[in-house]
Amino acid sequence: MAIYHLCVKAISRSTGRSATAAAAYRAGCKIVDERTGEIHDYTRKGGVESADIVLPDGIPEWVTDRAKLWNAAELTENRKDACVAREFEVALPTELSATERRRLAMDFAKDMANREGCAVDVAIHAPSRDGDNRNHHAHILRTTRKIDASGVLSVKLDTEKAGRKRSDDLAAVRARWADMTNERLQGNGMATRVDHRTLSAQGIDRQPTTHLGPTASSYERRTGESSRKRLEFELVAAERIIRAKEIGEIERQKMAIDQAIIDLSGNLAAALRVRDLRRHAQRLHAQFKAQENVEINAKENQYGNEQRHFKQQIGFIPPPHVRDRLHYLSDGDLVLDTSGDVRALWTDVPHRLEQSEARIHYKMQRSAEGIEGVNEDVQDDENEDFNPPGY
Repeated sequence: MAIYHLCVKAISRSTGRSATAAAAYRAGCKIVDERTGEIHDYTRKGGVESADIVLPDGIPEWVTDRAKLWNAAELTENRKDACVAREFEVALPTELSATERRRLAMDFAKDMANREGCAVDVAIHAPSRDGDNRNHHAHILRTTRKIDASGVLSVKLDTEKAGRKRSDDLAAVRARWADMTNERLQGNGMATRVDHRTLSAQGIDRQPTTHLGPTASSYERRTGESSRKRLEFELVAAERIIRAKEIGEIERQKMAIDQAIIDLSGNLAAALRVRDLRRHAQRLHAQFKAQENVEINAKENQYGNEQRHFKQQIGFIPPPHVRDRLHYLSDGDLVLDTSGDVRALWTDVPHRLEQSEARIHYKMQRSAEGIEGVNEDVQDDENEDFNPPGY
């Protein structure tokens, strides 16, 4: 079935981005930034199926020069935190042919250009080599200023002006993309449809899927292993299933109690049993909620407690791969140098424990044979300091 996806991203100088770099990457071309002198060369980038400039009706043809357009967008803005472009990333239905997918993206861009009076750069990307082969998508880059009949970027778009309620603008563009997608699916004789509304608004009772993001997805493609983000999602899902089972069991007990009350025929002893069952179910529910709150608070505090522990014991917070090893060692098993850094760990801690247990076992055996004074020796041996070799 077709999947709905539309997200909006700001191309802003405050995050170190530029319109020239964004356009060059998405179109797979080379653009020289006239403002900074940087060269953005992505001519070797693969997966770009098409790249087109879409303009409002009546705009001169020279504006279709991608480098001139986005350099003009950069030179028009003076603020160091200016938003120089805005991107609309959309998923294209895999059910449609390549021609129909491109036609859908171009129609959406043309509608946006005529409605807002802006220039739009449409780049259609194919699915990545190691990713989902249904992931056809388009990057639609839009100027933040209107373009006049002479091809000059002038005033800000209405949707870019201060004081706008951007959530309403986003809802409108999401609804417009859903309508145009469904029109194209229907025009190609397909019954599948997309819906831009939330699952709850659609009356669907299930948890929404979670977006991994480009970093985690790239890590999984390179290593073939689950990313940390995916593992965290799976852990949360498992905990949610456990809680749902426990809540379901409590609900079943409550239903049994309610049924018993309905079937009650005036027997006082039975009524008392039903009362006790109800109270027991209420206690179980209260205990479950209290335990759930304790677990949540413990997870929130665990990270902070571990950091404070290492800060107090060794003067700094070690990296995670070292911290996991230190977690199982006692305070006395750390060796510090004068600067306070961890210098070494006792590699013979298991050997130390074996020696201590062997001495205790030997002396206890002698005590059992009637040799006096051994218990004191054992106690003394247990309190002896152990000096690791080489220190």
